[in-house]
Amino acid sequence: MKKLVVLLSIIVICLSGCTVKKLDNTDLGKNIKILLTEEVDYSNVYFDGYKFFVPNGLQMISKDEYNSVFLDRNANKYYLYIDAISYYHKTENTYMVDENIHYSNKLNYNKKTGYINIEEVEGKYFIQFMYNYAKMEAYVDKEDLTSVVNNMCCVLRTIEFNDKVLESLIGDNVLSYQEEEFNLFDDEKSNENVLEVVGDSESKNNSDDKNQIKVDKNY
Repeated sequence: MKKLVVLLSIIVICLSGCTVKKLDNTDLGKNIKILLTEEVDYSNVYFDGYKFFVPNGLQMISKDEYNSVFLDRNANKYYLYIDAISYYHKTENTYMVDENIHYSNKLNYNKKTGYINIEEVEGKYFIQFMYNYAKMEAYVDKEDLTSVVNNMCCVLRTIEFNDKVLESLIGDNVLSYQEEEFNLFDDEKSNENVLEVVGDSESKNNSDDKNQIKVDKNY
């Protein structure tokens, strides 16, 4: 059954009934270019200061102000961190491609920048996908690698910030993160603790928080 799901990932539906993209089951670079070059303007998840779209096949199981955790049909967990501080300061992308890992690429589409790193670790693949001032991470089997990266593209490309709300939040020191703690453009291996932070946040949420989406009336 799992193999059937992976084969069906060749056709990814990012918006049910509207957008259908034919993707390659092995060519990560081609898929990333197809998905990130498409301009999209839809959202179904809203937080204070930003919003984004979660495609079919992903379920939000935990959320915090700037962290979210998702689960896909193959039980892969995705960790999302929104770097509102770097967005506010318009931090530039200084990432350098790493030729020594499974896949590494610098991204620049539709005036949005980022990078993707995929490292083989103990027979599985650790994905770090930064784009549009947000970062998603996952640790997956090889057969799920393509579908997971496709899903990450569908989320990260739709992130949209509300400058007015963020100005108010940052100005009032409401944001709990500091720029020096998380710089998603940093090409050092220092961002691995993002998973730990999100994991701690996930464990603090009780079961009543699951699957709830916060509506930001400022949008």
